[in-house]
Amino acid sequence: MSSESSEQPSSPASSPSVHSAELLAQVAALPPLPGVYRYFDAQDALLYVGKARNLKKRVSSYFAKNHGGTRIGHMVGKIVRLETTVVRSEAEALLLENNLIKSLNPKYNILFRDDKSYPYLKITGVAAKDGTGGAPGQKYPRLAYYRGAVDKRHRYFGPYPGAWAVKETILLLQKVFRLRTCEDTVFANRTRPCLLYQIKRCTGPCVDLISPQAYATDVAHAEAMLRGETQVLLEELEARMMAHSEKLEFEQAAEVRNQITALSRVLHQQAIETVSDKDVDILAVKVHGGRACVNLAMVRGGRHLGDRAYFPTHVDEATAIYRRESEEDEGVPQQAPAEGAGGSDGAVDAENAAPLEKSVARQVLEAFIAQHYLHVPVPPTLLVSEPVDEALLEALGEESGVRVYAVNQPREQRRVWLEMAQKNADIQLARLLSEEGSQQARTRALAEALDLEAEDLDSLSIECFDISHTAGESTQASCVVFHHHKMQSSEYRRFKIEGITGGDDYAAMRQVLTRRYSKVAQVLREAGGAEPAPGQARLPDLVLVDGGKGQVSMAREVFESLGLDVSRIVGVEKGEGRKVGLEELVFADGREKIYLGKDSAALMLVAQIRDEAHRFAITGMRAARAKVRVGGSRLEDIPGVGPKKRARLLQRFGGVRGVGDASVEDLASVEGISRELAEEIYRALR
Repeated sequence: MSSESSEQPSSPASSPSVHSAELLAQVAALPPLPGVYRYFDAQDALLYVGKARNLKKRVSSYFAKNHGGTRIGHMVGKIVRLETTVVRSEAEALLLENNLIKSLNPKYNILFRDDKSYPYLKITGVAAKDGTGGAPGQKYPRLAYYRGAVDKRHRYFGPYPGAWAVKETILLLQKVFRLRTCEDTVFANRTRPCLLYQIKRCTGPCVDLISPQAYATDVAHAEAMLRGETQVLLEELEARMMAHSEKLEFEQAAEVRNQITALSRVLHQQAIETVSDKDVDILAVKVHGGRACVNLAMVRGGRHLGDRAYFPTHVDEATAIYRRESEEDEGVPQQAPAEGAGGSDGAVDAENAAPLEKSVARQVLEAFIAQHYLHVPVPPTLLVSEPVDEALLEALGEESGVRVYAVNQPREQRRVWLEMAQKNADIQLARLLSEEGSQQARTRALAEALDLEAEDLDSLSIECFDISHTAGESTQASCVVFHHHKMQSSEYRRFKIEGITGGDDYAAMRQVLTRRYSKVAQVLREAGGAEPAPGQARLPDLVLVDGGKGQVSMAREVFESLGLDVSRIVGVEKGEGRKVGLEELVFADGREKIYLGKDSAALMLVAQIRDEAHRFAITGMRAARAKVRVGGSRLEDIPGVGPKKRARLLQRFGGVRGVGDASVEDLASVEGISRELAEEIYRALR
C-alpha cells in the first residue's frame, strides 16, 4: 500500500492505522488474480467472505479508504486477519464463496439456511422393461418417499418442495398405475392382497396377481408421467386399448380404458395438458422492514408442485457491502457519505427508496440462487422476479452441466406462475414481520414487568432450566436459551444428572446450575467486575427455573456460593389447580411474587420458554430411558452404524429387538447396509 493511503485522516472505526503492519503487508502482496478472501476478527470469528476478479484491487480498496461510521467501516475496523484462496476463474470463485458462506456462517454475508434436505419420490431398483430381477425391489419396484443422498441403485424424481407434494404425487400414481408402496419385508411375507388392492390402489404383485412384465409396463408409464411426457403416454395407452379390443381381450381393454380415464382426470385437475415447460423453478423475492423473503415454487414434469419460503439472515449487514462491491465491478464511482448523514450506508431519501430496495432484492435473490443450487439440481429454466447476473448463471451451468436460463419478464402461463410466487412471497414476509413484531412486544413486556435493565432488547438473554425423570429413573436436566426475540436451539444443553437420590429434584437443580454457571463465575472473578471479553461465558439477564419457592431457594444457594447476582433468578410457579395462565413468578431476591395475568404478553413469553424447556427435558429423558431399557447403545456402538443407518434399521424392524431378530439377508436389504455390515450387526446383537 502507498504511504499516502495510510496517512489519510479517517475515523477510528475504519482507519488503516488500526490494522497491523503484518496485515497491511499481506494485503499489499496479494496477486491480481481471481479468488476468494475471508476476514476474521480478534476472536478469530469469520466476519465476511467475498470473491473478486482481482484480489489485490478488491481487498486493497477496503483498507485504503475512509468508510466512516458505516456498517462497512465497523466491519473493516474489526479485521485482524485475512485469508485468501486463488482460483482459476470467476465462476470457481463464486462457487467457493457460497460454499464457504453456507458452511461458515459469516456475520456480514446474506445467508440462507436449509432446515432439511429436499424430499424425492423414489422408485426402487433400476429400470427393467421385461420385469427381470431377483429382489422384490427390482422385480416389482415400489413407490417411496425419500429424503437424503441419491444413488444409482434406484430412480429418483424431484426434488419436491415438501413432503406433502411427494405424498400427493404417490397417491396420484397409485390411482392411475396402482404401483405398490409397501416395504420389501412386508411384501415378501404377504399371503393375500392388502386393503390397497381391494380399493384399487395396487395390482397385488405380492401374491402374483400381475405379471412382472405388465407391472414393469406400469412402472415405465408412471415414470413417463413424472417426466411430463403425458401426451405420448396417452397415445400409447390408447394404442394398447385398441390392440386388446381387436384381439377381443375386452377385460384387458377395460383395464387400460380405466387407466386412461384416471390419467385424464389427474391431468385435468393439475391443468398440465396445456403446459410446455417440464422442469422450471420460479423465484420471487420481497424485501421490507429490513427483512427479506425468497419464495421458491417448483414445476417438475409439467406439474406445479407447490412452493417454499426462505428467510435470509444478515440482510442489513451484507447489503451495503454487496452494493459497494457491485458498484466497483461496474465502475461506479464511490461517494463519501453526505455531511450530516450520520454515516448510514443504508440511508436514502424517499425518492431513491424504491431503487435501493430493488437493488437489495436483486442481491438477496442472487445470494439465494448461488447458495441453493450448490447441492440441489438446477433446472434449465428459472423464472425470476429480478434480473440475475449472467456470470452467476454461467457458473451454475459449468457446475451442473446444464445450460441455465433466467427469464425476468415471462409471458402467459409462466407469468401466472411468477405472479403467484410474488404474491406468496408478500404473504410470507408479512406473516414473518407480524410474528417478529409480536415476539418483540412480548420481550418488551417482560422486560418492563420485571424491571430488567437491558440496554438493547435484542440482546436480552434468558436461560430456563427444567428437570425430568420417571420415578427417579434417567434424570435429565435441560437448559434452553432465548435471545434476539427467539429460542436459540443451537445453544440448548442437556445435563445427565448423576450421584443423587432418584427423584430428588432439588439436588438435580443444584447440580445443573452449578455445572452451568461455575465457569461464568470464574470468568467474572478474573475480569474483576469488568465486562467479560466477547466470546467468553456470560451470565444471562434472566434465569428461569420451573418451580416455586423450593427450586428458587436452591438456585439462590447455588448463586450465592458462586458469587453471582441472585436477582436474576425467577421461578415459574404453577397456579391454583395447575391451570395454564395462572402461573405466578417467584423471585430469589426477596421480592413479593407476582401474577402477570393470563392475557399478559410477558406471561406468554415466560410460558413459551418454560414449555420449551419442559419439552427438551422430556425428550432427553425418554431417549435415555429407552437406551437403558432396550440396550439401544449396543446398536450405536457397532462400527459403521451411524445415526442415519441406525434410524433406518429401527424404522424397518420396529425397534432394537426387531433388529436383533432379523437375519443377515433382512439386514442387508436395508438401504445403506452392505452384506459385510449386516453380518457384523448380526454378530454384535447375538
